[in-house]
Amino acid sequence: MTLWVFGYGSLLWNPGFPVAGRALARLPGWHRSFCMRSVTHRGTPERPGLVLALDAAEGAVCNGVALAAEAGTEAETLAYLRERELVTSAYVERMLPLDLADGRRVEAVTYVIDPAHEQYCGALSLEAQARIIARATGGRGPNDEYLHNTAAHLAELGLGDPDLEWLSARVRALTP
Repeated sequence: MTLWVFGYGSLLWNPGFPVAGRALARLPGWHRSFCMRSVTHRGTPERPGLVLALDAAEGAVCNGVALAAEAGTEAETLAYLRERELVTSAYVERMLPLDLADGRRVEAVTYVIDPAHEQYCGALSLEAQARIIARATGGRGPNDEYLHNTAAHLAELGLGDPDLEWLSARVRALTP
């Protein structure tokens, strides 16, 4: 049985595990949002950055990519993803149904935000998000790099996200 993983942020451009196949996918009931403070990967406890998470919203749809783990690597892939994504308990690992572009429906490992977690910040304006992203850096590099890579890869896939495109342009204007 294929292990599917839903990529909507950095997994689009840096999955970090052997990928046997990719398919454009839609996840109903969730939207991509810079609603999680990053205190390790793209920020620090003293100066948190922001990373994308899936926030539940009635009527929302998140477009992304379903990544099929290479056969025989399922256990290693899950271990890797849990080490990468579950650094704090802000993300929750869920198996959620994805609608693939070819009409199939698959269950995929998906990381969503826990809105009760202290790192959740879903009420920030786009301008506030841009100001945080423009100045934050963490263990995996500058926060703006994460934003620009994600926005660029979504655009390349034909899945442009207007909020991310606005944020990318605004952060470029804010950074020297």
